[in-house]
Amino acid sequence: MTQSSDEILTRMMTLHPKIIDLTLDRVWRLLSLTDNPQDRLPPVIHIAGTNGKGSTQAMIRAGLEASGAAVHAYTSPHLARFHERIRLAGDLITETALTDVLDRCYTANGPEPITYFEITTVAALVAFAETQADYTLLEVGLGGRLDATNVISSPAVTVITPVDLDHQSFLGDTLSAIAGEKAGIIKRGVPCVVGPQHDESLDVIERTAARHGAPLYVHGQHWHVGVEAGRLVYQDDTGLLDLPLPALPGPHQIMNAGIAIAALRVLGKDEAACEAAVTRASWPARMQRMTDGVLVDSYHPAELWLDGGHNPAAGHAIAATLATLPQRPTHLICGMLNTKDITGYLAPLATQATSLTAVSIPDEPATIAADDTALFARKAGFKVATTAPSLTAALADITTSDPQARILICGSLYLAGHVLRVNHPHDT
Repeated sequence: MTQSSDEILTRMMTLHPKIIDLTLDRVWRLLSLTDNPQDRLPPVIHIAGTNGKGSTQAMIRAGLEASGAAVHAYTSPHLARFHERIRLAGDLITETALTDVLDRCYTANGPEPITYFEITTVAALVAFAETQADYTLLEVGLGGRLDATNVISSPAVTVITPVDLDHQSFLGDTLSAIAGEKAGIIKRGVPCVVGPQHDESLDVIERTAARHGAPLYVHGQHWHVGVEAGRLVYQDDTGLLDLPLPALPGPHQIMNAGIAIAALRVLGKDEAACEAAVTRASWPARMQRMTDGVLVDSYHPAELWLDGGHNPAAGHAIAATLATLPQRPTHLICGMLNTKDITGYLAPLATQATSLTAVSIPDEPATIAADDTALFARKAGFKVATTAPSLTAALADITTSDPQARILICGSLYLAGHVLRVNHPHDT
């Protein structure tokens, strides 16, 4: 009897006792057993950083596809279905193809220890190597230096989005230490596009690039981006681009767009590709306005938004985005993991929201209890911070008292995935 991809993925969970164990030894072993797919990929754009990786990848993909290229893309985590992680030549991997490649990697690995992320990353690389395309976009899962994606000897370009404090228990508790891990994707002679950075992060990145002879394209030095007269204006040594504002909402997307454009320019793409990067990209659960589905229909006329950001920098970005929206009472529904800086994330949001309703994330062992999240919210400055037993109960409570509310569901990509599954149950 043929197993589904979900069944195979569940089996893969048992191959290593730890969810995260940063080393590349197990990955190199399995790559050698699967005919080294990392050496047979279309030109790779490798993306690391703390915030903005997914949005930047989505914009680069939109620009490349507008230029006529077929593009593989790998991202994590997924929101509603694992298939979202692997895009083959523009299309999400099919159930048949995913089941086949997972099963082959599971068989090749045998009983040897390997983490879930490692074996599924190898599966993605195998699928990419066996499917014709013009480019491969690889998003780092965690860190960079010891991430399972860091097996490409000579990418076409590397990209480092803004580095901030996150995952300190794995990457180090200073910006310098974290930047050192992110800079681990820099390769000898390969150009590296660098987004806005704290000085101490940039110092590390520049030193790493110098050791590897890698040309840098750094925001504020080699390229600049901003908003003038309601347009996005980008400038580098090649010239100036006057483009529409990004389709992805939020002031922080200006910088993500700049990073994507810089990468496209390094790849030799024209202004049309750069404009498409800005105008055609879509990326779910990043200040996503939900416009259809079960939840939207059930709680109309409330305005529903969804964001999966979960660290202090994301909190500031979300708050800045809320500040640009038309005036309307804004209520948060928030669930977070116990590995996050909860107060740091919530503090900037307290200036923009009327209330916060805390929920526990369903089926997620690392969730913070709703009562604890509400306590953190009060410490972060929320005057009204309550709890609800579920997402739908929270939505019902808010819309009963304020039917016209703007509701932002936020705090975790895992909560965002739950929201998307509930909103579109037939897609999962």
